[in-house]
Amino acid sequence: MKKTAFAALALAFAASGALAQDVVRMGSEGAYPPYNFINDATGELDGYERELGDELCRRAELNCEWVINDWDTIIPNLVSGNYDTIMAGMSITEARQEVIAFTQNYLLPEPSAFIALAGTDESVRDTGVIAAQSNTIQAGMVAEGDGDLLEFPTPDETISALRNGEADAVLADKAFLAPYVADSNGELVFLGDDVLLGGGIGVGVRQSDDALRETLDRVIADMKADGSLNAMIEKWFGADHPQF
Repeated sequence: MKKTAFAALALAFAASGALAQDVVRMGSEGAYPPYNFINDATGELDGYERELGDELCRRAELNCEWVINDWDTIIPNLVSGNYDTIMAGMSITEARQEVIAFTQNYLLPEPSAFIALAGTDESVRDTGVIAAQSNTIQAGMVAEGDGDLLEFPTPDETISALRNGEADAVLADKAFLAPYVADSNGELVFLGDDVLLGGGIGVGVRQSDDALRETLDRVIADMKADGSLNAMIEKWFGADHPQF
């Protein structure tokens, strides 16, 4: 993806310290629980990143609204101005930092894992057909290895590919995979050791939006310091999930 020069948004600090922007549009995927998902009962975006994003906006005195966007085009549509942030379980990587900027992480680097049908030999991790969501750090890892990468636009499609025999295993964030394994009555199992990828998950912003990034960065740091971020992580991911 080419670097692009973007017109700077009208972002400045008001006298109160809040960001002077009418509306900050928060982009998310809505398809990756518990990070972000559509609540079946309300039809609204829900999950860890919805709760965290709302709290960031409240503390920063920002007027925010949420925009749902497919994962495959989530970075291009940030760059083109369809929304102002990405909060969608996006890991901080050097390749992405060539195109967009990130706040400090609001989730530490966390385990990715392979799952497969029960009885599958662990060797498929290295030489088999591995399903992963496209444009993820997991897909990048498989592409660099000796196995065959099978990419899908949504994470649910990777699970379907495993179950219908298209793929030998799935590689994704362990927190996403764990409910599938737990609810499968032994059909699905974790395969081998966990894998650590990326530099944690942060808020993505356009490279020109320094004021917005700095504002969100400050609030994330405050939430780390007062323990509220860890409390939110524990609520959505459990007590064993890495905390700050």
